[in-house]
Amino acid sequence: MALLDDIDEVLIPEEVLQARIRELGRTISNDYNGKEPLLVGILTGAVPFVSDLLRQISISCQLDFMATSSYGARTESSGIVRILKDLEQSIEGRHVIIVDDIIDTGLTMDYLLETLKARYPASLKVCALLDKVPRRLRHVPIDYRGFEIPDKFVVGYGLDYGGRYRNLPFICVLKPEIYGQELGLDGAPAIRHSPFGRPARVVR
Repeated sequence: MALLDDIDEVLIPEEVLQARIRELGRTISNDYNGKEPLLVGILTGAVPFVSDLLRQISISCQLDFMATSSYGARTESSGIVRILKDLEQSIEGRHVIIVDDIIDTGLTMDYLLETLKARYPASLKVCALLDKVPRRLRHVPIDYRGFEIPDKFVVGYGLDYGGRYRNLPFICVLKPEIYGQELGLDGAPAIRHSPFGRPARVVR
């Protein structure tokens, strides 16, 4: 299957994406000069972003991961957030930056902020590659923003649909006929099958 055949348009080209990540890395390096921030990547979509961002930060920093779920097998959030993987280390007294691929409704990030604030970090900030403002239901502060995007179904660079398209090096819009289909047992688009694979993170 040719992934590019499913793409309607490229929203953010690879070179623009990487240039902005370099800028974010420089800004974080300046803001945390003399400190050692802990980057908390949100699995699984933020893996490419946090990996590239980490390489653009010139000061000492550490990395950990969390995984959450609020979707089940649907493209719309249930509004109930669960932590599937927690941090491996304490954040008490530390400077923490949550790194996520996209903020949509803000419900998941709001939950994460409240959860991590209760662990007494020295500071807690948010770095998001994509900000889908038209979908916002809960206000969350975004201290480091990559791009503001329209209300379109985006995949690529970590964002998926049915587990696919994460490996594309750019942010793109999926054709409506692709995400309008149900997901089959193997996570592939199929009609009249129960969706067991987690679809793209349309709502965050």
